[in-house]
Amino acid sequence: MIGKSWCCLLLTAAVLFCGCNSETANETVSEKVEEPAPQTIAVELQTSMGDIVVELNEQAAPVTVKNFLRYVEDGFYDGTIFHRVIHKFMIQGGGLTPEMEKKETRDAIVNEASNGLKNKRGAIAIARGENPNSATCQFFINHAANPGLDYVAGQNPGYAVFGKVVEGMDVVDAIAFVETTTRAGKENVPVEPVIIESAKVVSR
Repeated sequence: MIGKSWCCLLLTAAVLFCGCNSETANETVSEKVEEPAPQTIAVELQTSMGDIVVELNEQAAPVTVKNFLRYVEDGFYDGTIFHRVIHKFMIQGGGLTPEMEKKETRDAIVNEASNGLKNKRGAIAIARGENPNSATCQFFINHAANPGLDYVAGQNPGYAVFGKVVEGMDVVDAIAFVETTTRAGKENVPVEPVIIESAKVVSR
C-alpha cells in the first residue's frame, strides 16, 4: 500500500508533467482569443473585365502605400486604363486615359524596392522611369514571378512592391491574355481598352 507521502509526491509530479493547472490553461486560452487581428488595408480595383482586390503592405512600403492611397482617395485612377499588357510579365496602368492622354501627377517618391518584398506573381509594384526615384501614379501587377525586377544591392535598384492581389487573380490573368497593339507610340496597348472604372479602399 502506498502511504500518504507517496500519494502527495505522485500528485505533484502529475501537475508538473502537465506543465500547468486548469486555471493557468484557461488563462492561456483566453489570452490567445483576445489577441487583436493584424489590420490590413485593401483596395478594390473595379475594371471593365472584373474586380481585383489588392492588400497593401504599409509596414514594408509606407511611402509607396501612402502615395497610392492618396491617388485612390482622390479618385485619380477612376477612368484610367491598363495601357501596357504583356502576357507572362505584367499588366501596367493607372496613368493614362482611354484616349492615351497622360494625367498630371504629384511629385515623384523615393524608391522602396529594398524593403524585402519580391516581384512574385500577383505582387503589385509601383512603376518608374530610369531614375529609381521617379515613381508617381502608375503601378503594375506581376502576371508571373519577375526576379529581374527585384532590388539587388549595388546592382539593381529594383521596382518597389507594396502589396499583393488577394482576390481577382483570374481577372489579372484574363487581362494579360487580351490582344494588344501599338497606339500613340506605345507598344503592348490592349486593342479594346481595359478600363479601371473605380478604385476604392474597402478595408483599413
